[in-house]
Amino acid sequence: MKQKYDLIVVGGGHAGVEAANISSKIGCKTAIVTMDKNSIGRMSCNPAIGGVAKGQIVREIDILGGLMGGAADFSGLQFKTLNKSKGRSVWSPRAQTDKRVYERCVSYEILKNKKIEVVVGEAVSLVINKGCVEGVVLRSGEKLFCKSVVITCGTFLSGVIHVGDRKILAGRMGESSSVGITEYLNSMGLKTMRLKTGTPPRALKASIDWEKTSVDFGDKNPVPFSFFTRNFKPKNEPCHTVRTNENVHDIIKTNSHLSPMYSGEITGVGPRYCPSIEDKIQRFAHHPTHLLFLEPEWENSDQIYINGFSTSLPEETQINSLRQIEAFKNIEFLRPGYAIEYDCIVPSQLKLTLECKEVSGLFFAGQINGTSGYEEAAAQGLVAGVNGANYVLNREPLRIKRSCGYIGVLIDDLITKDTEEPYRMFTSRAEYRMMLRYSNAETRLYESAKKHCLLSIEEKMVIEKRFKDRKNIKELTSQSVKSDYLDTFNIKQSLPIKDYIKRPEVSLLNTLKKTNLLPKTTNSETWSFLEVVDDVETEIKYDGYIKRHLKEIEKLQKNENLKINKNINFNTFHGLSLEARQKLSFVRPETFGQASRISGVSPADISTLMVYLLKS
Repeated sequence: MKQKYDLIVVGGGHAGVEAANISSKIGCKTAIVTMDKNSIGRMSCNPAIGGVAKGQIVREIDILGGLMGGAADFSGLQFKTLNKSKGRSVWSPRAQTDKRVYERCVSYEILKNKKIEVVVGEAVSLVINKGCVEGVVLRSGEKLFCKSVVITCGTFLSGVIHVGDRKILAGRMGESSSVGITEYLNSMGLKTMRLKTGTPPRALKASIDWEKTSVDFGDKNPVPFSFFTRNFKPKNEPCHTVRTNENVHDIIKTNSHLSPMYSGEITGVGPRYCPSIEDKIQRFAHHPTHLLFLEPEWENSDQIYINGFSTSLPEETQINSLRQIEAFKNIEFLRPGYAIEYDCIVPSQLKLTLECKEVSGLFFAGQINGTSGYEEAAAQGLVAGVNGANYVLNREPLRIKRSCGYIGVLIDDLITKDTEEPYRMFTSRAEYRMMLRYSNAETRLYESAKKHCLLSIEEKMVIEKRFKDRKNIKELTSQSVKSDYLDTFNIKQSLPIKDYIKRPEVSLLNTLKKTNLLPKTTNSETWSFLEVVDDVETEIKYDGYIKRHLKEIEKLQKNENLKINKNINFNTFHGLSLEARQKLSFVRPETFGQASRISGVSPADISTLMVYLLKS
């Protein structure tokens, strides 16, 4: 009997679970095809969620109905807001998580969902008819039929693990890679490329001299990732740090020829901003030491993740180099570090919806699109899942603008710019980062969540309450007050609170408390209320920057969304440079804004294109 679904997700990693979850939430009968039912939602690398720019992405996933934020809150061992010494636009939440609890939490949400069926098998090709996807073919020969497919293969696509000169065909250590899909995608006319990522060794906890490490705790009063987390009383388990030294570096430099990165065994390009330890020592030779973080992989874990020591050197070299550090004199491994090469598609072959330009109803998300990181993968999975479901239901797709979210920046960069290395999100990639704070994600994306039916009634009530709090606090800042608290800042006259708050040393929360304006409700002590107070203060203090951004966005929007006919022939534009014609023909941008951001398309080319579009 033919199995029939609305949407099939290939892969059960971070992208896959978000795609399946949100598809089912919208109302589609969904299947996840995975080679291992027990690996759904697995954290295959670092035991953490969030971080710089990534924390903002998790908040955006959460307001759009995703799983990641709630699972991170439930499994967190330590929470911290990074970059607190810098401007508020780059403050980013991060959680050290219990990998086992996180995986159980996510897999529970998938397995209990009656609209999701988990199919154990390996997808090797697709059923395509007249340019539209109609199903997935398993290695067993079985065909699963559907109206839309989301491919989220992660690092499993022709994955090869490297440890020194040892090579293992695997998607991650201990799990088989998926072979054959790359060739099938190529036969469809899709271009693929080879990338590389890596992971550090896992050490035996008892083999480390903890007295010779530095302790690193989380924040005393942290904020959760999810807007819907209640009674948030997180653990604060310590992490530890050590530093490398010249002896470590000497051993690595002496043996660098044994690394497959330098011997030529690895052809895939690695992440520029998350380099291996051998790469760090080569590229940053002027640094005498590098910081390593010792992170527990789960509560009371005997296995320690050595963050900052990603490597593909032989295991013996890894151990010998680390034993030059005082705390690691007797270190033992449970698993060595390794590099992994894998195939991915060239993402400029996708639309803003993450749908393939060549095949209707076929979407791609996660590391198969050339990204690196759990959060980037989950964000794409969510967008692809929403749009796959909307395709099935013949609804308008979800498109997130660069000015509305880091997810918008991520997808726009992927499909517009040439990705020659694993793409990782940073705050510096967002030109409007002052508008994209983690603390205001609901103000930017709630309307999209409502429009696409991504939140439950209860979840919408939580957000509406947060909007009400925001409105009430803003009204309070218009009141004129005078108090002893303000006297300490030499403020003698009675002025509206928002005028006082513009001074960097004056706190809105303290002002409301000292002037007895803070609402006398239990809600005024919740993390969400306090976060809204802090965000309103941010809006007041950075009012000038925010208004400037809004003007820039308004000006940009006039031409940003100007549509480009999909059948346009750029080769007939004699005013365009040869490179511009080639790039525009390959990427086939959907809008003028997207065209303006393609690398190799000059301002002169953009002017020529604008003249044509305005005429037509």
